[in-house]
Amino acid sequence: MKYISLPPAIGQRRLSFYLAMEEYVARETHEEAFFIWQVEPSVIFGRNQSIENEVNTSYCRQHGIQMYRRKSGGGCVYADMGNLMLSYVSKEENVNMAFYTFMNMILLTLRKMGIDAVSTSHNDVLIDGRKVSGSACYHLQGRSIVHSTLLYDTQMENMVSAITPGEEKLQRKGIQSVRQRITLLRDHCQLSLPETKDLIRTTLCNGEMLLTMEDTKKIELIETSYLKNEFIHLIS
Repeated sequence: MKYISLPPAIGQRRLSFYLAMEEYVARETHEEAFFIWQVEPSVIFGRNQSIENEVNTSYCRQHGIQMYRRKSGGGCVYADMGNLMLSYVSKEENVNMAFYTFMNMILLTLRKMGIDAVSTSHNDVLIDGRKVSGSACYHLQGRSIVHSTLLYDTQMENMVSAITPGEEKLQRKGIQSVRQRITLLRDHCQLSLPETKDLIRTTLCNGEMLLTMEDTKKIELIETSYLKNEFIHLIS
């Protein structure tokens, strides 16, 4: 499987760029492909979710947290530079089989790190009964795109407050409740975040595909569809 790399000059991009990058790779290449990305504080919600019901928009605006909709289903998640976002572009037509392959890839990597992780029927990955990764998937013609968040570390207050509308007193209780249900990879391994990224890449990929500046321009064109107000707010 090829690891997809961007030109060094591209630098850090917003979350919508990487969603568009998944689409571009799926439509324009014939490879099984994988890449890892990180973003500044953002929330990303599923294709059928209402932003008003799932996101504390006022908190996000006050704290500079960006808000995006993806084209896969599933729930609302928070991401920041302490998370690893994983993207897998599969040649598998069957979404369930793509999920199965991807889950095994994550488990293989974690077990290589000496971590006894398991997957669930909801496509989550658990360590000691606590969630460390969640995934979602959608289908394009001839391809399946699976993306996942892997919690290495994160700003817990932002995670709870950005995706859980409610009064301040409920937010405080929410942090403790969420912390009891999730775990952070940093607490189960000796690897730094960059070392973890390197291990994932070398475990899963046996080659590299370097995109060009022309490729990135085409990705930016796809990205515009994710930034339209009618897409984010499901305005018909």
